[in-house]
Amino acid sequence: MKNTLRTLLLMSLLTAVLLWAGDALGGRGGALIALVLAGVMNLGSYWFSDKMVIRMYRGREVTGGELVEVVRDLTRRGGLPMPKVYTLPQATPNAFATGRNPAHAAVAATDGLVRMLTRDELMGVMAHELSHVANRDILTGTIAATFAGAISYLATMAQWAALFGGGGRDRDGDSHPFALLAMMIVAPLAAMLIQMAISRSREYQADASGARLCGDPHALAAALKKLESANRQAPMEASQATAHMFIVNPLAGGGLSNLFATHPPMAERIRRLEEMGRG
Repeated sequence: MKNTLRTLLLMSLLTAVLLWAGDALGGRGGALIALVLAGVMNLGSYWFSDKMVIRMYRGREVTGGELVEVVRDLTRRGGLPMPKVYTLPQATPNAFATGRNPAHAAVAATDGLVRMLTRDELMGVMAHELSHVANRDILTGTIAATFAGAISYLATMAQWAALFGGGGRDRDGDSHPFALLAMMIVAPLAAMLIQMAISRSREYQADASGARLCGDPHALAAALKKLESANRQAPMEASQATAHMFIVNPLAGGGLSNLFATHPPMAERIRRLEEMGRG
C-alpha cells in the first residue's frame, strides 16, 4: 500500500511539472499538444512491448522445462493467465517481464540465470516478474514515460522559442525569459528524477508482491544477492532504454548516477525482504 501511494504521489507531481511547464511556455494548449505527441510515441512501444523487447534480446520461446514449470506453478497460485516464457542467450543472470496486460504478457530469463539459481531462488525471481505483470507496471511505466516525454518536448519548444526571441508569459501576457530558461533546464531534469523514482517504487512493490507469491522472501533475497554480484562482475550488453525492465540493473553505475537509477539500492531491497522473512 505504501509503494502504491508513493507511485500515485509521484505521478501527481509529474502531472504538476507538466502543467507548470505548459504555463511557462504560454498556456495549457502547448502542454496538451506535447502530451498527445508523447502519447503517440509511447503507444506503439506499449502495445507491442512483448514482441519488441524479446526480439531485441534474441529470446527463444520455451514450452517445457524447469523455468516453465516454475512459472506455471506461480500463475496457479496467483490466479494469473499463463504468460509466454522465453529464455535469452546471455550468460549474465537476469530476467524481465513485459506485455501490455496479464493476458498479453511474457516473462524472460537469461540462460545464466536458469543455470545459477536454485529452484526456490528461481521461483522468487519469476514471482517478482509476474508481480510486475499483475501490478500492471508496464502501463504505469508507459504513462510516466509519456508525461516525461511531453515535458521534454516542451523543453525543446522552449529552446526554439528562445532562439527566435519568444518568452514565457504570465496571465497578463508579460514576457518572462527566465520562465523559458527554467523550462529548458529544470523541467526535464525534474521529470527524469520523478520518472526514475516511480520506477524504483514499482521495484519495491514487485519485491514485496513476489515474496508473498512465492512464499519465501529469503529465497528472493538470496537470488538478488547472486544476481547483483554476477552483474557487477560481467554486466550485460543491454540497451539503456530497456535497463529498467530487468530485475537487476544490467548496466554499471554508481555515484551521482544513482540519482537517475531505475532500480532501488540493492542493499535496501535485500534488507526489506529479509525483514519480511523474519516477520
